[in-house]
Amino acid sequence: MKIQAKTRAQFKHFLPITTRWMDNDAYGHVNNVVYYSWFDTVVNEFLIGHGVLDSEKSPVIGLVIETQCNYFASVAFPEPIVAGLAVSKLGNSSVRYELGIFKGDEQRASAQGHFVHVYVDREDRRPATIPDPMRNLLTTIHE
Repeated sequence: MKIQAKTRAQFKHFLPITTRWMDNDAYGHVNNVVYYSWFDTVVNEFLIGHGVLDSEKSPVIGLVIETQCNYFASVAFPEPIVAGLAVSKLGNSSVRYELGIFKGDEQRASAQGHFVHVYVDREDRRPATIPDPMRNLLTTIHE
């Protein structure tokens, strides 16, 4: 089964990100590990920016249990990118985010993947119900 690049229309939230010189690797394109950093950035920007996550004080925090990325086209500094975000699964204590990386204003993803958070109590790290304000926000980007 061949995986197809998603389009911008399949994402609900977008964050422009500036590539940096240090993002490029010896092959002249952005190194694969940087894409995971972008995934983490757009998810947390969305949550923190909407006031449902305080990385230092929230009693419930998300721990990454799974990530995956497919690459379709190279990205290189100094190209601007836009990270797209949507939610494909919203459980009691977990959420699966869908992510896309788009060069400039291109409509097809250069890379895409997913990122699964399990929400846990900050202190004991046991699974916890996603707080209502966060759940309500996540429903706004649910596919």
